[in-house]
Amino acid sequence: MNFLRFAVRRLAEMAATLFGASFVIFGAMYLAPGNPAGFLLAGRSASPEALRAINAQYHLDDPFAVQYVRWLGQVVQGDFGRSITYRTDVSRLLADRLPSTLLLISMALVLVLAAGLLLGWIGAVRGGAADSTILVTTTFAIGTPSFVAAVLLQGLFAVKLHWFPTGGTGAGPGQMLWHLTLPAVALALYLIGMLARVTRAAMLEVLGQEHVTVARSRGVAEHLVVRRHVFRNALGTVLTTGGLIVSTLLVTTVLVESAFSVGGIGQLLELSTTTKDFPTVQAISLIMVALFMTVNLFVDLLHPLVDPRVALGPRKQAA
Repeated sequence: MNFLRFAVRRLAEMAATLFGASFVIFGAMYLAPGNPAGFLLAGRSASPEALRAINAQYHLDDPFAVQYVRWLGQVVQGDFGRSITYRTDVSRLLADRLPSTLLLISMALVLVLAAGLLLGWIGAVRGGAADSTILVTTTFAIGTPSFVAAVLLQGLFAVKLHWFPTGGTGAGPGQMLWHLTLPAVALALYLIGMLARVTRAAMLEVLGQEHVTVARSRGVAEHLVVRRHVFRNALGTVLTTGGLIVSTLLVTTVLVESAFSVGGIGQLLELSTTTKDFPTVQAISLIMVALFMTVNLFVDLLHPLVDPRVALGPRKQAA
């Protein structure tokens, strides 16, 4: 029952936060320089009648509260409005481009979890030269921005060695995986270094605790000590970085998709921002916030199951 109350409270908090985020995202349109009507006219002069027609079509003359309530009601029904740039429904644009972005982020996340946890485990358990090598490698990874990694990987493996395509998404699942390999590596490189450092530090902290010493003194095999007593207890600390990892992936995918011409929602967000396509920018921003909050909710709900020491009582304990 404690877990159920905790889950319900977190869901309510997520809904309230998402509502507030939608207000900020929609309101930011009024703070941005320029206006959609000016872009639609493409610098041409227009008669007052033509300008009024454009404003009426996109409801640009309505009061802010009216526009926001109308937009939010449409969003709840899955209608994000009509793209000013592409002259089509934003929902259709997202449906065409979202799969590429989700696949790219998923591939990068798999790389981050596999390589980051493995390197952190080896560094904490092996020590010595292996640990030193991992520290140097992860320092290089953390110090390499995603857009720099994208340029380096593209220049070496795509342009010089011709092992991978330079961009695009290909046709079919197999081709898509092949085309997204380099973007996924570029997206994951920094986070692999970060997760490896977090895993290493968490495991080293647990290795020095009394229950690990007791387990060893009782003759428990070392691999069981590391798996059951060290890694399992360190997993809670590692898990809390999940939200940061996903948020970083969502932000940096814009740069990586542009570098590799992936054609996902990251690249669409960049183009829509440049052209002041407000409906598309609002829709993508809201989706990214929702994805980030969903992952954080999943992490919060999973944390008590992974680490029984986490309390689910009052708010001050669950924070």
